[in-house]
Amino acid sequence: MKLAKRGEKGFTLIELLIVVAILGVLAAVVIPNVGRFIGRGQTEASATELSNIQAAVTAMMVDNNLSTLPNPVAVATDDMSAFPDATSAVTVDKVLDPDGTAYQAGDADGYILYQHDIIADNLATGLVNYVATATTKGTYTVDANGTVTQVTTGY
Repeated sequence: MKLAKRGEKGFTLIELLIVVAILGVLAAVVIPNVGRFIGRGQTEASATELSNIQAAVTAMMVDNNLSTLPNPVAVATDDMSAFPDATSAVTVDKVLDPDGTAYQAGDADGYILYQHDIIADNLATGLVNYVATATTKGTYTVDANGTVTQVTTGY
């Protein structure tokens, strides 16, 4: 072990205590603000998801010329492949998909937001996705007029 010689420089105890005190004050100011920002981000994410689902339902209703939904969802769900209505049989009310292709009798039942199949001329031509994922963080219901209500946020 090397002993300190006279004239070698180093930090004094007072200097180290001042640095520790400054770091303590910074931590006391920063930590509560970070927690507040995290909570605000989750609230905004929840509101954005609700807005996206509402826009998707509205777009689906416009594309299918629906003024009301035949079977609105009363039980909250996060499954967009069964939302807002996976039970209605294909009828003349369901005329065209978003690409303008006529729905056929072999089309799957219901008006759904994720992975709805389109069959034209007996050939599968693709899938309609009004939302990006099959499940959401929150759970949702929808009334006959297409108004979406967020039941849980998932955060």
